[in-house]
This record gives sequence, structure tokens and C-alpha cells, in this order.
Amino acid sequence: MGTVTIIVHGLRHAFRDVAALQGVDWEIRGGELWALVGPNGAGKSTLLRRLSSELRGPGQILLDGKKLESWRGEELARRLTMLEQEQPSDPGFRVVEVVALGRYPHLPRWGGLPGRDRQRVGQALARLGLQRLAQRRFSELSGGERRKVLLAMVLAQDTAVMLLDEPTAHLDVAYQLEIMALVRNLAEEGRAVVCAMHDLNLACSFAHKVALLSRGRILAQGTPHEVIVAENLRRAFGVEAVVERNPVTGGPLVLFASPGVGLPTEGRSP
Repeated sequence: MGTVTIIVHGLRHAFRDVAALQGVDWEIRGGELWALVGPNGAGKSTLLRRLSSELRGPGQILLDGKKLESWRGEELARRLTMLEQEQPSDPGFRVVEVVALGRYPHLPRWGGLPGRDRQRVGQALARLGLQRLAQRRFSELSGGERRKVLLAMVLAQDTAVMLLDEPTAHLDVAYQLEIMALVRNLAEEGRAVVCAMHDLNLACSFAHKVALLSRGRILAQGTPHEVIVAENLRRAFGVEAVVERNPVTGGPLVLFASPGVGLPTEGRSP
């Protein structure tokens, strides 16, 4: 797969004169799972859409040293993929057909799915434990099963960069843990993976690094221990929190106070 690097410099974006991104600088490398966290409206989805080339605007993004806008469409689709937060409309496809869509950037313009591409689809289904659902209609699946199918489609595309917008949204705990464990493994195989997330404790349990976005700027970036501290959470979310050590993972564990309820000063993270 080779080493992949994304360098972001001075990224800005606005919608109808409302600033969504304000000078984002960031570097992402293969082998890293980044959790992109922050309050609603901080610009997380906008930043992912800029990284995927879906949106264009001021600033520079270099993918492997080459400007993102210089990559041809099919070339970029073989290098980078994005899982949107909103699920696509269902045209009646079966699960195996949805996963096979991930192979189309690799195919010649005409013809069916060659044997090696069918093998990739089978491997993606197996890795997500979806073989028994392969012939089911996508529309018949639960929300968690659909999310796994879409992640299998991303996996089948076999890109060096994966951008995932809320991959665990609306899923129960078992699905969240299963999907995040897989996503971390995908990064450790050499991919550069970015997940926009709301659950700070889930992010700290699986991500190698965290970028905290607030008002269109990266307020802090680094390891979970460096970023997820009470002062940063206060500045980004306007909430009070105690940050302790998770006895299971060793990462930060965030405990929030209810509105109007003070926190004990003893043991409080700075």
C-alpha cells in the first residue's frame, strides 16, 4: 500500500459568508487513526468533505506531495474514500452488490467484475462478518447492519486514506466497539484513517491521535492524553469535566458534570 501523507495548510471554508473552517493546519500519516472531535457546528463534516475533494476552497491540501485538486477523479478514488454520515438511498440492491460498488474505481470502463475484484468483495464481507447477509436486500437490514455493509464497501475500495463521518452514529455499544476495533486495525495496516466522532470516551479508547475542532479551528491535536484535558473541553464545549485514567484502556476517561452541578476541585484535571 505504501506510505501515505496528507498535509493541510491554511484551510478555510464558508457557506453564505458564514465561516465553517478558519485556517486549519494538520498532518495525517499512514498508520494513524485520528479521531476528529468537537461540538456540533465546529466544522467536522466540512473538513472531511474538503479532505475528500467534495468541496473546494481556500487553502492547500497535499496528498502524497501532490495538490488534491491535481489528482484525476478515478486516480483519487483509488487512493482515498469517504463514508458519509447520511446513508445513501437504497435502489433495491443486495448486500453483495452494495459492497461491490467499492470496486468500481479499480475497474475498466466496460465489463463485469473480474475474479480478483470479486475476491476483494468476498474478503470485505468476511472481515465484517457479513457473509450470511450477502444476498439480503440492503433495505431489510438494521441500522447497525447497514453501517457495517457501508464500511465493507469502503474496505472493498481498498484505499490508503479512509475518511469516516460518524461511523458509529446511532449504533448500540456492541456495534460501536466492533466497528472501532476494525477501524483501528485498518489504520495499523498502514492506512491513514480519520473518524469524525461525538463520543469522546470511544475516541480515546481507539484513536492513536485526536484533533479537537472548535469554531472552525483545530484547538488542540496530539495524543488523547495531550488533547482531552478539562481546559480544552471547557473551551471547546463550554462544559465542566473531570478527566481521569481509564482503568481498562489506559487512555483518558471523561466524566461530565450535569448543568448547574459543580465539580470537586480535588482530583480535577487541569
